[in-house]
Amino acid sequence: MTVVSKSIHGSQNITAGCIISWEQTPYGIKGKTSESNFEISVYSPEIIRVQLSREEIFKPNPYSVVSLPQEGLVEIIDQEQKILILTGKIQVKIDRDNFAITYLDKKGHVLNQDDPAFGVSWLGTEVTNYKKLQSDEKFIGLGEKTGPINKAGKAYTNWNTDNFAYGNDSDPLYMSIPFYMGMHHNGAYGIFLNNTHKSVFNFGASNNRFAYFSAEDGDMDYFFIHDKEISGIISAYTQLTGLPPMPPKWALGYQQCRYSYYPESEVQTLAQTFRDKDFPGDVIYLDIHHMEKYKVFTFDQEKFPNPKAMIKALKAKGFRVVVIMDPGIKVEEPYGPYREGKSKDLFLKYPDGEIYEGQVWPGWCAFPDFTSEEVRKWWAEKMSYYLELGVEGFWTDMNEPASWGQFTPNLINFNYEGEQVSHRKARNIYGMQMARAAHQGAVQNHQRPFVLTRAGFSGVQRYAAAWTGDNVSSEDHMLLGVRLVNSLGLSGVSFAGYDVGGFCGEASPQLYARWMSIAAFSPLFRAHSMINSKDAEPWAFGEEVEEISRNYVKLRYQMLPMIYAAFYRSSKNGLPVAKSLTIDYSRDTKIYEGPYQNQYLFCDQLLIAPVESNKEITKVYLPEGTWYYLFNDKQYPGKQEIYLDTPINYLPVFVKEGSIIPMQSPIAHTGEQHDGNLRLHLYKGEGKSQYIHYEDDGQSHDYQSGHWYQRAIILDSDRQELTLDKVKGTFPSTFEKIELIFHGFDIRKVKLEEEELALSNKVEAFLPKITDFDPLPDNRLPYLETPVLPRVIINNSPKRMVIKFK
Repeated sequence: MTVVSKSIHGSQNITAGCIISWEQTPYGIKGKTSESNFEISVYSPEIIRVQLSREEIFKPNPYSVVSLPQEGLVEIIDQEQKILILTGKIQVKIDRDNFAITYLDKKGHVLNQDDPAFGVSWLGTEVTNYKKLQSDEKFIGLGEKTGPINKAGKAYTNWNTDNFAYGNDSDPLYMSIPFYMGMHHNGAYGIFLNNTHKSVFNFGASNNRFAYFSAEDGDMDYFFIHDKEISGIISAYTQLTGLPPMPPKWALGYQQCRYSYYPESEVQTLAQTFRDKDFPGDVIYLDIHHMEKYKVFTFDQEKFPNPKAMIKALKAKGFRVVVIMDPGIKVEEPYGPYREGKSKDLFLKYPDGEIYEGQVWPGWCAFPDFTSEEVRKWWAEKMSYYLELGVEGFWTDMNEPASWGQFTPNLINFNYEGEQVSHRKARNIYGMQMARAAHQGAVQNHQRPFVLTRAGFSGVQRYAAAWTGDNVSSEDHMLLGVRLVNSLGLSGVSFAGYDVGGFCGEASPQLYARWMSIAAFSPLFRAHSMINSKDAEPWAFGEEVEEISRNYVKLRYQMLPMIYAAFYRSSKNGLPVAKSLTIDYSRDTKIYEGPYQNQYLFCDQLLIAPVESNKEITKVYLPEGTWYYLFNDKQYPGKQEIYLDTPINYLPVFVKEGSIIPMQSPIAHTGEQHDGNLRLHLYKGEGKSQYIHYEDDGQSHDYQSGHWYQRAIILDSDRQELTLDKVKGTFPSTFEKIELIFHGFDIRKVKLEEEELALSNKVEAFLPKITDFDPLPDNRLPYLETPVLPRVIINNSPKRMVIKFK
């Protein structure tokens, strides 16, 4: 082995060197190499942590990881040239001569291995781990990153950046999530770099020897994760960094935003127009013009003379209000938050103690140091101003942090939970900690908080939803937004969306209509537009666009039982609501091609194929299985490309075989009561499939203590049997009837809990629980210039039965 000599100027690469001593710990091993201290800890059979530092003690990121290492999970084998660590799921081989690590699965297949010459190395303060490229290795994840889903051959930087009107290949953007997954012929793995400094992930760009990840300073601190499936790796990562909580149900409805709606009369008119036009909606945003001279924790008394009365009136119409909060505190002595922050020493400072000031919307501003627990507590207390007015949602913007000039000096000091670090280490975590403070403030009203953040880091899913920043009104950006949301979902952020219609520029009517149809199948459904642009509400583009938009928004509200259950699953397993096909079909090479990489599963059961608004025909790839076209029930075998007509009123949506799709009646907002019928659309497949119906009150934290309703519904397509299992939980269902609609087959047996129900056209045979059993009409949808409501259409002589509960 070639040993690289040490340079006194740090201008040459220095490897970790050989292991000179080590000892076993309750969680793994620790020891010294010729150039560093190291520790390897087992957190679970699937998760291993590797730490190296050239300093005496490790200085880990205190923000992202919520799990602890576990005892009794590891077997250590000391060999002449290697040290083996075995967990039952992963084998770790550490070369004594050069501290090069090879990770293998339990069968001995190589998953990931260090480049033996470089392994973990330092170049000055920069620390890097070089990894051998495996044959045809694919790389996915990294959160909010542009470009293709498969990032092989690309390199990316993690440095939270206000990137206005970013391009299709712009990097970096607003949020940094240094977690990726690698896949090749031997299996899959994940790596999370637990270092908040600026980092680089190179997946074979400009070389054919290695991939690597590096941080400009600090420890080499990463977690290696392995599972047979991509879904298992994501679940393990979210267990490590925190599961997302259940959002309030109103946050899953349609959200309308503009920079900005003012004065109060415009806001009231907007809300009334939604209701007059029979257009569902739940949220109205107030951007920076609601404030007095852009100062946070204020309302402009001229534009909004009585915000409390306005918010109360909006809520009576079914609308919640979300206000923007920027971190910049105007430097103005009469301004209370500035006075308090200065007197309590809460602002970022230069090393000589002078308060750092940067220019943002209010002018010269000071910035709260959200890496301090005291500051987060203070910010949360200040938010009581909004809560007393009735505000229920909070939008943390400009929190990279952004300022005019976009170049915060690196010498600025941050508290970093008492460590005292520079901007170099704290920038990437700042936005997440502002979101944390907002979350802390929002929970004061004893309801589930809704916080939306632009900037964040790994673990941000514990505190906030995310949106993809200042996008552009273009066909490319519409599809880029889909990939960004799917990539965020691969990286633990399941509640994410984009500005429908584009924030920068003006969408054409066709583009807006298509964007609305796609966004109806997005976890976060928010439209937003910029100042000094044309009106961009759904009815501002003409009658056809208004009707198309209304239809898809109504469909969204009908699908809320399915969407809500998907969010509950996500809160338990960390898997996304909008699921990249790389999760369930990672070994299918077709899904990485061209437009197919934009396709995704929504709530596990619907395949969405986004397509540009100017295409009237498109090619769709259907993965393995059988797929039903949503709008006419036509069946397509999988593993094939198909051509499909895509007029502007029809987005390609397919239902996966074996799916159980719950729907409710149309409603104007989530606070309005549906008609009491839960309509379960059941699609023939192969073998058994299951759907867990889930309900709770949609707003309180009581679901955390079992006050929910769950019922497992099992469809056995082969035996043509359906079972509705026993109810669990203490929450009473809001549905009085369950309507069963069978697609693609006749049913032979239906069991309600332990009771088999007789199948008969006689109503008496189903009493007292069954009130009806009728065939539905064939209502095939034609392609109409002005569409009717998109809905599931029943063909193939389906049957329907209604179960009524006492």
